Amino acid sequence: MDLPPPRSGLLRHWDTLIGPGASRADQALILGAAVAGTIGVAAHAYLRKVDWTIWQWMILVVLALDLFGGVVANGTGAARRWYHRPGQTRRDHFLFVAVHLAQLVVFALTFPSANWLTVIGAYAYLLLSALAILAAPTELQRPVSYLSYIGALGVALLFNAPTGLEWFLPILYFKLLVSHLGMGS
Repeated sequence: MDLPPPRSGLLRHWDTLIGPGASRADQALILGAAVAGTIGVAAHAYLRKVDWTIWQWMILVVLALDLFGGVVANGTGAARRWYHRPGQTRRDHFLFVAVHLAQLVVFALTFPSANWLTVIGAYAYLLLSALAILAAPTELQRPVSYLSYIGALGVALLFNAPTGLEWFLPILYFKLLVSHLGMGS
């Protein structure tokens, strides 16, 4: 199937996030996962009786929408065609993962009980896993991404996330290691 170009205007931004040509069903799943995941983790935090500011709640919502929606978006055929199109290199995929440092920094700045040393360790694991997946032969990238995710769960347990945010690293790792990098050719 040929890759359609991104639409123009504001829809261009949506297309370059989820892949041009995403079906209505794809988009419904992406938006549904984003909203349901966000409601779920907000309810979890509320039930854990976190004492957050309105800004912390707003950052939680933005991070959750992106991560839960991103897990599903990266798993669609449209995203696979877009992010793994001819001309995309392993370097491009590594950079896609690397720029997610921004989410870890926002997380650590927003929730001061997050330990910077563990944030750095979590990011180092993410980058090393990305390198391992990308260095694997194409036919092994998916199982290597699964193996990396198993290790990521161990890292997440060591992370000792602030109360109400225990979901953050497992979902970030799933989005990037499994849903994005595990979708290789």
